[in-house]
This record gives sequence, C-alpha cells and structure tokens, in this order.
Amino acid sequence: MLGGVVIGVPLVLALLGPLFAGEPDPRGMSFALGDGHWLGTDFVGRDVWQQVLHGGRPVVLTALAATALAYAVAVPLGLLSALTHRRWLEELLMRPLDVLLAVPSLLLILLVASVFEPGAVGLALLVAVVNIPDAARIVRAAAAEVAARPAVEALRMQGETWWRMAVGYVGRATLRTLAADAGVRLTGVLYLVATAAFLGVGVAPDAADWAVMVDRNRTGLAVQPWAVVVPALLIVALTTGSNLLFDAALDKRSTQKERRP
Repeated sequence: MLGGVVIGVPLVLALLGPLFAGEPDPRGMSFALGDGHWLGTDFVGRDVWQQVLHGGRPVVLTALAATALAYAVAVPLGLLSALTHRRWLEELLMRPLDVLLAVPSLLLILLVASVFEPGAVGLALLVAVVNIPDAARIVRAAAAEVAARPAVEALRMQGETWWRMAVGYVGRATLRTLAADAGVRLTGVLYLVATAAFLGVGVAPDAADWAVMVDRNRTGLAVQPWAVVVPALLIVALTTGSNLLFDAALDKRSTQKERRP
C-alpha cells in the first residue's frame, strides 16, 4: 500500500501531467510564487509547475523501456546458458557479458555519447545494454539451480521441447528471483537515466525533464529551491516506491504460499 502511494504520485504526474500542462509560458524573470506560478519560475523564467508536469514522462518511459529491453535479452541468454550441456556455448554467451560488466555503466554511456548523440531512444538502448550482463548472470544463477533438479532431467528424457523446459518449468521457477531483481534493477535504471539526463546525455539542455531541472536550477537553490527540490523528490519517490512495491508483492506471495495446505 505504501509503495503504491509513494510511486503513484510521480507516475501520475509523469504519465498524465502533459495532458494538463498546457502551452509553455513565455520566459520571464520573476521568481515570485504569485501571478499563477504555484512553485515560482525557474532560472530563465519558465513556470516550475508546468515544467514538472512535462518533465516526468521522459524519465519514466525511458527507464521502463530500458528495463524491459534489458530483460528481453537477458532472460533468454540466462536460460539458454543454464540449460545447455555444451560448455563452449555457455562460454560464448557469458564471457562477452563479463567483459562488458567490468566497464562502469555510466562511463560506458558517456563514452558512447561522446561519439554519438543519442536521443531518448538511444539512451534507453544504452542503459539496457549496460544492464544486460548483470541481469543475465542473475537469471543464469537462478535457473542453473532449477535446471539441476531431477524434474528437468525427466523432462529431457521424455523428449520435451527446450521451450517447455526453459519457459514452462525453469522460467516459472525463477520468477520470484526475477521479481526481486526487477525492483532493484528499475531503481538502478532510473538512477542511470536521471544521471545521464543530468549530464546532458540523451536530452536537450533546456528540455522539460526532472533531472535537467535539478541540474539547470541548482545554482539558484538558495533563491528558488522549488525548481530543484520538487523534481528531485519526485525522482526519489520513483526509486523508493518501486522497491517498496516489489517488496510488498513478494511478501504477499510468500504469505499466500505459507497459508496453502
């Protein structure tokens, strides 16, 4: 319940905010809370509340897309590596990921961004790529334990398809581990997306984006704190709320299993 409330506010603002934000106001120089500006104006005179309404969608959609893309690649790689009996295939799948895992995520994003100028789609792809190695290793570790069970060997002897074994049995048995990882991973992805936007990667310098708002208005924090505090709190609520939500779902699932006869 608490996680839903915490994450609900930034999600509603991010997804529905642009529908009610209206057309951007012309730039002014007033930092007053009056004159229709609930949270004042930013460093170039744009309405802060309007920027908040516009600025959440890029962060949320990019983070969700990057997380989904990472799992879309990592889950098949991890399952294939855990279920294969061919050592060379496992090495071929996992060793390149280990090399990629050794490079700091933000450093890799900055290196690629220094050569290319990724937009929102490019940023989502970059963040997904740097999350694939770690996610694939977690999937493989969880699936390897399940793949060693006699039930999987029995399925092989019965001639079951790889799809039936990997998805129908091993994949379902690793869902709890994936759910636990998803909360932490989404938090990490949000951090990377926000940090990249803070550094100007994937977004325009004057874009309506929560992370960009924090970066561009931080020099005037003492004069106009709302332009920094509000978007920063919304990003924190997203990360904290996602963890609380996934933890609550896992606890509920565990309680239901314990109550079964």
